[in-house]
Amino acid sequence: MMSETGRSEFANLDGEDDERMAFEDAAESEAGDERAEALEARIVELETENSDVKDRLLRLAADMENLRRRTEREVKDARSYAVTNFAREILSVADNLRRAVDAVPDEARSGGDKTVASLIEGVEMTERGLQASLEKHGVRKLDPEGQRFDPNFHQAMFEVPNPDVPNNTVVQVVQAGYAIGERVLRPAMVGVSKGGPKQSAPRPDAATQPEGEESRDGASQG
Repeated sequence: MMSETGRSEFANLDGEDDERMAFEDAAESEAGDERAEALEARIVELETENSDVKDRLLRLAADMENLRRRTEREVKDARSYAVTNFAREILSVADNLRRAVDAVPDEARSGGDKTVASLIEGVEMTERGLQASLEKHGVRKLDPEGQRFDPNFHQAMFEVPNPDVPNNTVVQVVQAGYAIGERVLRPAMVGVSKGGPKQSAPRPDAATQPEGEESRDGASQG
């Protein structure tokens, strides 16, 4: 039989084992909690990184779309306005052709001289050909006589008192203007009426506009 001393020692050993197991369980539980906290922190960190990456990708996509649109607009403008400088230089030629035609007196036109008639016809054909070439490249002539004065396209040189004509009507064109696309190459130099009845504002839903007229919004964009 086991002595009392042996049983006591055995009981002490069992108690130590229990304490050791309890300590190990507590340590393992604490380590598990730490791992869970670390895992949760890592998940939060990854979610934050994922959100940042998503935001950067969205911003990059928006920047690329803006770049694409801006490039398309610049290419379109380059095509539309590539002849701007050349067209501006050629306007003096168009002016001289018109002056040459206007300088011919009426009696010379109707005098029966075939040489003079042929010369006038040649100059007029050249002028028409030049205007057609300009129009082909998007350059249009502004000849606004009888239209409402528009400071976006016209330059007032003088006023003509006339109570019978609506106020601010173009009554004389001193020099024709030209525009390309929505940009004015040269405003038409005009004389405008003064003293007549006030003009009503043009209807915004007007289906058509006079030749050489663009909407004010369009002109401001140019």
